[in-house]
Amino acid sequence: MRYKIYYSCFSHIGKVRRVNQDNFICNNQYLNLTDPPMEAPLYGIKKSSENAVFGIFDGMGGEECGEVAAYLASKAASAIDLGRNPAYALAQFCYSANDDICAYAESNGISSMGTTAAMLAFAKNEIILCNIGDSKVFRFCNGVAEQISKDHTSISAYGTKPPLYQSLGIPTDEMIIDPYLARGEYHDGDLFLICSDGLTDMVSLPEITRVLCTTSMKDSIKVLFEKALAKGGRDNITIILCKIQRQSDSILDRLCFRKRKGE
Repeated sequence: MRYKIYYSCFSHIGKVRRVNQDNFICNNQYLNLTDPPMEAPLYGIKKSSENAVFGIFDGMGGEECGEVAAYLASKAASAIDLGRNPAYALAQFCYSANDDICAYAESNGISSMGTTAAMLAFAKNEIILCNIGDSKVFRFCNGVAEQISKDHTSISAYGTKPPLYQSLGIPTDEMIIDPYLARGEYHDGDLFLICSDGLTDMVSLPEITRVLCTTSMKDSIKVLFEKALAKGGRDNITIILCKIQRQSDSILDRLCFRKRKGE
């Protein structure tokens, strides 16, 4: 079975923050530190026979430090070679990116900086999830939403945001990071959402689901972004959508048609 992966990606500073600490990896594209703000979403198509990685990185640790941490992670993600073992490749990326961020912090006298990571890798016959932190990945199928990522958060007082206990940028002498990994199948019509909490803190999951069920994929990313802004836009907002569509094989279709015609 062959599939196409239709994707869209957008990242925005929001209404309150002075700097966009978010970054992403989207078909090997990411934001450089000197890039101007995005003015429009990225759109594209990948074939399931072409390995592809999509992900969100939400930086932490002061405005400039968080921005750099997310950039270092996205840059490292652009060099991922999924090879024959995509799950292993994603795990190794986490350890390598963690080392890069820790080395930058140490060489620049920074006490704390880091980033979340929420990633999907599409291989020929499977999808691989890798996440660390609280940036989320959802799967939407037949109007039903399911969070497939795992939040690495601790219990907090009512009304306060739960603190993270896992992220990229933790020195190995403090803790060995443990990214969450999962593997599964994808099917025709599946829709995956990867996002920073600038979306999920502003827009409820039922509302996100309604948008994705009633709006075209091309328009959905714009509508979700506008809703997050309308509700306050208190954080940076980064969204990636990936939709799976079965790819018809024209040669096989013609052979089947000829067989049916000759029967």
